[in-house]
Amino acid sequence: MASRITDCWERGNEGFRHRTLMNIFDKAPSVHKDAFVAPSASVIGDIEVGEGSSIWYGCVLRGDVNSIRIGSGTNIQDNSLVHVAKSNISGKVLPTIIGDNVTVGHSAVLHGCTVEDEAFVGMGATLLDGVVLEKNGMVAAGALVRQNTKIPSGEVWAGNPAKFLRKLTEEEIAFISQSAVNYKNLAKVHATENAKPFDEIEFEKLMRKKFSRGDEEYDSMLGVVREVPPELILPDNVLPDKSRKSFH
Repeated sequence: MASRITDCWERGNEGFRHRTLMNIFDKAPSVHKDAFVAPSASVIGDIEVGEGSSIWYGCVLRGDVNSIRIGSGTNIQDNSLVHVAKSNISGKVLPTIIGDNVTVGHSAVLHGCTVEDEAFVGMGATLLDGVVLEKNGMVAAGALVRQNTKIPSGEVWAGNPAKFLRKLTEEEIAFISQSAVNYKNLAKVHATENAKPFDEIEFEKLMRKKFSRGDEEYDSMLGVVREVPPELILPDNVLPDKSRKSFH
């Protein structure tokens, strides 16, 4: 269910267009056919996205001076940024590697780091060069993890700079796995909706308008009176709480 490569956001005669998947130098993104990339995301250069993973709206993944590797079943949520380092102060070459069934919350920043399988990065968190987040580790929302920090498996780190907070519970570890499954399923819904042609979308809008359920109490507050065609009145045994419910 890989997103189609869409050209949009035309701007006058300047020729600017948004490209969801974009080559850079001699590198091209490789996205599994069963991954979802939202149309407004930017996936650029030397990037691999595995089966069942999802890159959500407004994300930027820029594999220009190094590579980004994302495993299967991982979700990179809306407005997150993933980048890499060609070199840093220590002279290390630092790609970004994200494992399987990882959840990366909205507006997170991952730069030249490694996130192992079934780890969790909270909303707005930042992982700097050389960070390693081990399997089943968690970075709390808003945390700043300094360069070359290693977060052991089963630990929660929080704060700025991030420090060990406590151990994860068994329930929280299970939640990390379930979060990845939930986003994998949700991505299928978004992929299906994004793949619909314009005519189908317009037809569905008309049908929703025609058959949306009315609420008499809400209508009365607005002073709205709806004329209901007799053939659209539901029988009382369908909606027993009210004597008249209808589609309109």
